Amino acid sequence: MTTLPSTDREIELLLSTPTRGAVETVEALPGDFMVLGVGGKMGTTTAVMLRRALDEAGRLDAVVIGVSRFSRPAALAELEGLGVRTLSCDLADPAQVAALPAVANVLYLAGQKFGTDSAPGLTWIQNTYVPALVAQRFRDSRVVVFSTGCVYPFVPVTGPGANEHEPVAFLGEYASTCVGRERVFSHYASEYGTKQLMYRLNYAVELRYGVLVDIALKVARGEPVDVTMGWLNCIWQGDACARAIQCLAQVANPPAVLNITGPEKLSIRALAEEFGRRLDRPPVFTGTEATTAWLADARESIKLFGPPEVSVSHMLELITAHVGAGGRLLGKPTHFEARSGKF
Repeated sequence: MTTLPSTDREIELLLSTPTRGAVETVEALPGDFMVLGVGGKMGTTTAVMLRRALDEAGRLDAVVIGVSRFSRPAALAELEGLGVRTLSCDLADPAQVAALPAVANVLYLAGQKFGTDSAPGLTWIQNTYVPALVAQRFRDSRVVVFSTGCVYPFVPVTGPGANEHEPVAFLGEYASTCVGRERVFSHYASEYGTKQLMYRLNYAVELRYGVLVDIALKVARGEPVDVTMGWLNCIWQGDACARAIQCLAQVANPPAVLNITGPEKLSIRALAEEFGRRLDRPPVFTGTEATTAWLADARESIKLFGPPEVSVSHMLELITAHVGAGGRLLGKPTHFEARSGKF
């Protein structure tokens, strides 16, 4: 079994190990890199992986800038210690956004999901107004815009999932604002000729957070696992971040769209049963599987980048060991079982 990382730093170093594809991408792309929303759960991994990939590629002079409000000062110090330059910025402040340095390559990871139902106005500001400011400031950059598979409608669980040509839907405030984010970026891409890519992700998983962690915790605690949603896709966070970096070479005008997730359609019931076997705790279930779910067809991204490097089996192994050992968690349930679009 792989040695389990025991500290946040060790986990971050595991997650941010650059893939060959990420290294080859930064080797070929000129200019510096900026991660907007670097304080989020994927922002740190993406920025550190960029730095490590650039080092492996011999591009020691290239700069990686991480931008966030940095409400937690320790996060700033951690990033600086890993070679990422940091800039404090409120992305909802036009003057602060205008003062950000120009860079060739931008990964946009800012946004709001949790708390959407209780603060819809703030969610619309963060997910549509902020993109307008950023799209105008970085009109001359390559921009990868993080989005979500929640912009799709529920699709039959018997099919391959929604592909990139599926018309988007508006189930709840969060999905609506994410469609708004894409539309705002696309508008300015049309106006300025910016090359962009809409990166539709579901769901990124690591040791401290994600749908697999949620299921494992419910099994470990003897809590009911709701199987109404029935099925899901997921991808290791390190693979997701590597694909985000590789997407910088796939930007286009009009903006490209790409589904990012694993190739497997996973049964929530089967996952809970497997965690039960590994944790020696029989799972408790509630609900009955619906005939539809949020599922994405990732064949296009897999055609471009190959299969994810971390398998579902290995994710289950790592998460079982982490949860079983009482490892630190981020304490943010994904609400993967929600069918109302409310988060």
